[in-house]
Amino acid sequence: MGTVYIVGTCDTKGAELNYAKGVALSAGADVVLVDVGTLGEGAGADIMAREVAQFHPAGEEAVLGQIDRGTAVSAMAKALTAFLTSRNDIGAVLGLGGTGNTALVTEAMRALPIGVPKLMVSTVASGNVAPYVGPNDLTMMYSVVDVAGLNAISRRVIGNAANAAAGMARNPVPSSGDDRPGIGMTMFGVTTACVTEVREMLGETHETYVFHATGVGGQSMEKLADSGLLQGVIDVTTTEVPDLLVGGVFPATEDRFGAIIRTGLPYVGSVGAVDMVNFGARETVPAAFRDRRLHVHNAQVTLMRTTPEENSRIGAFIVDRLNRMQGQVRFLLPLQGVSAIDAVGQPFHDPEADAALFSAIRTAWRDAPNRRLIEIDAHINSPEFAAALVASFHDIHA
Repeated sequence: MGTVYIVGTCDTKGAELNYAKGVALSAGADVVLVDVGTLGEGAGADIMAREVAQFHPAGEEAVLGQIDRGTAVSAMAKALTAFLTSRNDIGAVLGLGGTGNTALVTEAMRALPIGVPKLMVSTVASGNVAPYVGPNDLTMMYSVVDVAGLNAISRRVIGNAANAAAGMARNPVPSSGDDRPGIGMTMFGVTTACVTEVREMLGETHETYVFHATGVGGQSMEKLADSGLLQGVIDVTTTEVPDLLVGGVFPATEDRFGAIIRTGLPYVGSVGAVDMVNFGARETVPAAFRDRRLHVHNAQVTLMRTTPEENSRIGAFIVDRLNRMQGQVRFLLPLQGVSAIDAVGQPFHDPEADAALFSAIRTAWRDAPNRRLIEIDAHINSPEFAAALVASFHDIHA
């Protein structure tokens, strides 16, 4: 059984945090109350704010020596991240607070591996929580009333959260017992045929986790890689890169491919769906792009064909990351089209744009014993290309 770490600012939320601690203790959990306040000493903490602050790379003064509260809170978030990631007994993390403490605590929670229970009781949990959650298994629980004193409502909400955290810490989910290696895969509607065939070919020997390439999907796959929960990646669909570089609604972050660089996981990749930038409904396409080649995928998604110039930038971004990978890498180029609508006779068929993409990757590719660039004279959704992906994966993953 792990320990419940209850985290908050004891200088302003001491009563609420100590109440949560009491509930979790009554539920049978081991509990540590961690103070991350920057205004002064709080009561009841097991780990004082100065102890957490000492985990900041620049030391305690970088956190508690700040006059500006915003600067202090940002510094405390870095210190808390280092503190929590140094612990080996976490059964669950429970945070309580308003906007400032939510930003502080969830930053540290996001650094923890997938599978570690993370629960944040927050005044902002009924709004857009994407900046707090990101690609993580982080649960946001709306506080209903402000975390500003105990009353009949706050006791119920905080008590429920404390019991939930205690229950998760006391009852860790056992391993499934499936000893097949877990493989991350990226997919979009226009690469579904390829991914489906690869999944079927690997189904007997590998457990496949498919991520819809909608920005957070790629981030989620890489979070699992960083968490040590993948044994390899078949990154068929890198369409989040065009959205990042051109301005679509499903963008990657600048850290796309970063987890593979950091971990050295076996990596097979391709350029699935980089022929498009994603927008919402037709009327939401930015004015600067309304004269471009557009395709209405459905009522809520409009696609824009990437140009040769854009494809050169996309290829340069991807190959730069590939060249930094130190693990085994195979990157495959489907020379007959990169998506279902980039085939001959389809609305985004554009050999010149594809050629610019392939040329950018070939030109900047750095040969190395661990990396191979493989060109397949087939469409990405063809059985031939799926077979080449699987063969490449077997080549680098025993």
